[in-house]
Amino acid sequence: MTPRDLAGPWPVVATPQRTRGTFVTLRTDRVRMPDGEVVARDVLEHPGAVAIVALDERDAVLMIRQYRHPVGGLLWEIPAGLRDVAGEPARRTAERELREETGYLARDWLVLADYYPSPGISTETVRVFLARGLSPAPPADQAAPLRHEEAHLIRAWVPLGAAVGHILAGDLHNGLTAVGIFAAYAARQGGFAALRDADAPGL
Repeated sequence: MTPRDLAGPWPVVATPQRTRGTFVTLRTDRVRMPDGEVVARDVLEHPGAVAIVALDERDAVLMIRQYRHPVGGLLWEIPAGLRDVAGEPARRTAERELREETGYLARDWLVLADYYPSPGISTETVRVFLARGLSPAPPADQAAPLRHEEAHLIRAWVPLGAAVGHILAGDLHNGLTAVGIFAAYAARQGGFAALRDADAPGL
């Protein structure tokens, strides 16, 4: 048997209650199970996100350290951002986030993974890209100054194999970063030939 996820929601039998936050909404659905039982399920409606494993010619990963208030810590991560511009293709969002957070552009883009970070509670989908052929953005293409947590980013290049080791050692804890780095490490074994085009259909 080939494992493959299947779409197909179970019926929601009542109008959900909603509580809106800054960029997410919490709703409570009443879901009918296959045996007929109706149960309450909380759902965070999320706009989705993109993330980028940016590799240089030595296969070092460009990482950033950012403060994450919900967990109260400074986390080393790959660049990422919300899909909060209506109608913007995922690759375009990723290009913008890479430029804004790191000051780099990439020539070559492929898809490493599409996944649900927390499918038991959230609708969030993430597309993780592999970006190569990196070059600094020219002055005319530099992003506006970063604000809030992003104004305090620290950037570093980490060899891909070393990044894998840091995750396995428990030094790095961002799940999105782990998915991206493990996927890039696995895909490199085949010369990245198995990866999909950057504009391939996703979740």
